[in-house]
Amino acid sequence: MRRLVLALALSLALPAAAQTFPDRPPRILGGFAAGGTSDIVNRILAESASTTLGMRPVVEVKTGANGFIAAAEAVRSPADGHTIVQCSTGLLTITPELPGANMAIDPGRDLIPIANFAHSTQIMVVAANSPYRSVADFLAAARARPGTLTYASAGIGAVSHLSGARLERMAGVQLVHVPYRGAALGVLDVMAGRADTIITNLGDAAAQIRAGEMRLLAFADGIGSPAYPGVPQISEVVPGYAVSGWFGFCAPRGTPEAVVGRWAEAIRIATQDPATQRRLSESGLVPRYEAPAAFSATIAADRAIWRDVIRGAGIRVE
Repeated sequence: MRRLVLALALSLALPAAAQTFPDRPPRILGGFAAGGTSDIVNRILAESASTTLGMRPVVEVKTGANGFIAAAEAVRSPADGHTIVQCSTGLLTITPELPGANMAIDPGRDLIPIANFAHSTQIMVVAANSPYRSVADFLAAARARPGTLTYASAGIGAVSHLSGARLERMAGVQLVHVPYRGAALGVLDVMAGRADTIITNLGDAAAQIRAGEMRLLAFADGIGSPAYPGVPQISEVVPGYAVSGWFGFCAPRGTPEAVVGRWAEAIRIATQDPATQRRLSESGLVPRYEAPAAFSATIAADRAIWRDVIRGAGIRVE
């Protein structure tokens, strides 16, 4: 009853354009493999936002091109709010700065930021049976055998790619980048010993860490997590190193402002829900609501940071 009253009160307070939305189940598109943190975030939001929106969004996975296949699908869809797409750090702030990147859309032109939803805790992990028990061990081996140790990523231009490239540059080592179609696949190959490490979201490997299948070497974001006391930061070995990521949502340009506001309000309410907060925490995430204007500012600031990393490391898409 309380949820019904809340939904009714919200609808009455909204402009007419938003009161008629949604008239069918909306879609949340994701650009990375099912089971990874990106996909989990979409499903958490779909469940939580259903109360505010009045019906449950459908989550669809369209993998490839660092999220651009899903983004292009969103842009081709009617700009009525019934299709939104998860806008990751890579999609909005990294790929647009990559020389040679073939983008199906221009994120800055074709998408409207709705809101930020979650901050991701970044970690560096290896397989449980890996010979590397610390970041120092890993870097020592990399210096002894240049160009032989590998790091996996969620794809060229993903945060996990740039994180590894930044580690190479700042630590003075030469590694081999192995891109995958999503972090979940990269984590599986690291766990199986087919890649040496990955720097990714805590949620991508939390279950494997708890099961003893992977070893958490360090946090990479300068923040860490109270769930893993005593785990060091990469910056303790590589001074100044820190990387972070986030998961927000965008709509096709032309989507009515009132409908964007309806989605933003649903996301805001979701981040305040204890059950949603708990589920995000279990996936290595921290709720981080930013309204459209604040989210746009975050995008601009982070794009400048990653631009410097890309230029400094000489990264380009061939």
